[in-house]
Amino acid sequence: MLSLAAASFPIHHNRLILYRTTPSPPFTVRSSASGGVQEIQESFTPPPSTPQDGEISSELFVSAPFPPIKGAKRVVLVRHGQSTWNAEGRIQGSSNFSVLTKKGESQAETSRQMLLDDSFDICFSSPLTRSKRTAEIIWGDREEEILTDSDLREIDLYSFQGLLKHEGKEKFGDSFRQWQLDAPNFSIDGHYPVRELWARARNCWDRILEHESRSVLVVAHNAVNQALVATAIGLGTEYFRILLQSNCGVSVLDFTPRAEGGSPYICLNRLNQTPSSPLASGGGRKASKRIVLVCHGTMQGSAGDQESQLSEFLFVFFGYLQSQKIAELLLDLQVSTIISSTEDVSVDTSVAISRVQEAADCLGADCVPRYVELKRSKDLDATDILQQLNEEGSEGQLLRPGFLNRFDDESLSALWDQSGKAWETLLNEVSDESDPEKVAVVVSHPAVHIALMGHCLKLTKEWMGSFHLDAGSISVVDFPDGAAGRGVIRCINYTAHLGRWAIPITRPTADDEEF
Repeated sequence: MLSLAAASFPIHHNRLILYRTTPSPPFTVRSSASGGVQEIQESFTPPPSTPQDGEISSELFVSAPFPPIKGAKRVVLVRHGQSTWNAEGRIQGSSNFSVLTKKGESQAETSRQMLLDDSFDICFSSPLTRSKRTAEIIWGDREEEILTDSDLREIDLYSFQGLLKHEGKEKFGDSFRQWQLDAPNFSIDGHYPVRELWARARNCWDRILEHESRSVLVVAHNAVNQALVATAIGLGTEYFRILLQSNCGVSVLDFTPRAEGGSPYICLNRLNQTPSSPLASGGGRKASKRIVLVCHGTMQGSAGDQESQLSEFLFVFFGYLQSQKIAELLLDLQVSTIISSTEDVSVDTSVAISRVQEAADCLGADCVPRYVELKRSKDLDATDILQQLNEEGSEGQLLRPGFLNRFDDESLSALWDQSGKAWETLLNEVSDESDPEKVAVVVSHPAVHIALMGHCLKLTKEWMGSFHLDAGSISVVDFPDGAAGRGVIRCINYTAHLGRWAIPITRPTADDEEF
């Protein structure tokens, strides 16, 4: 059972947390992405600003700290299944005229099976029919009542609601274009929907965390689930549409109390675990460029006595199984290039993937064997982190959420700087115009991939403890505007392909144990 020690989580010094007991005038907020300082009104309806130099304007939602918690708490977010208006391509917003399609009901049932053995204490749901029905299917015959919360409703889009997308373009012109390209500053009918949404999401967290429960299921919508994830880990409205939420996609956040009390430590354990393969199309904008981050299989244990040698054999065998499962999942993609660290376990995983790709015709995936280019990069090595892991003991016991925060600043800075070089190399790799549908697979240690995602999101190294990856997991970054545009995170820490060897989304715990 994994334990989340409070000491393993960061204090994010680059996030401004405001403590207030009485109403106050407008306050100053430092943006997570640009470091710029802006004044934001408490009403969250400041005059719109114009992005310059092609950058997205930053409006970081900041409020009072999260309420303290007594014990570890895990919150599982689920988006509703496909609705009739999803299928029609209508703008739903917070309207309540659509219901689940047959496909949506099936997706909800798949999520129910996925979460069947989970020991949830309570379920919060949006009051809208499509979400509430999804919650009822997943909740099944559990005795506890489902709590509805109006703040969990989907984003309020006012006059846009009910329109087909082409009708929105025709009727609202520039306003609809701003909604597509500059959503944080988009205004309609005197409102700023995304800023209002961020405020609502933050309000929801107070009620969720104050509830006497350890494992919480929240069933809501695409935009509000994005806002819940973002406000939990301290990201502003500029991250709207960056953290994808597919129909019935599951995201997991871990909250751990501080020894001194106050706002808890927070870690995004998973993002957008979907009922179908995360590599399939659907959800979000279509992208022809993609980077798939593959965490190599479980590393070997330390050799020595006979018991340690047996442990080492089991670790190697387990890692082999994981690499084969990864290769099978990636068979759905036509991989162009695999770039791995120089460490043996990463190289072995990359070779396993390439062999399956090149035998695609024999496996029935298609009729043409695929040539895959194999590359190695020392910038993907995690030498300093691995050295400290070996000094502390078995990696399998140490790769728990927030584990990077136990390491010294020098090692973290080296990892961050080195991974920054690797990220630039990866962007150059997928920008190759000779391959219009470039898919690059990157194989390395979880610590390296956490850093790469940080660079993708334009964060700083202090944020690395806010993300978690398991051995054998995959994370997917899409580039709908090409490699020069912003990366969209399709999923983080997907492990369902590992089957019975997957780490469950949640797990029953004894009273004296933490998640």
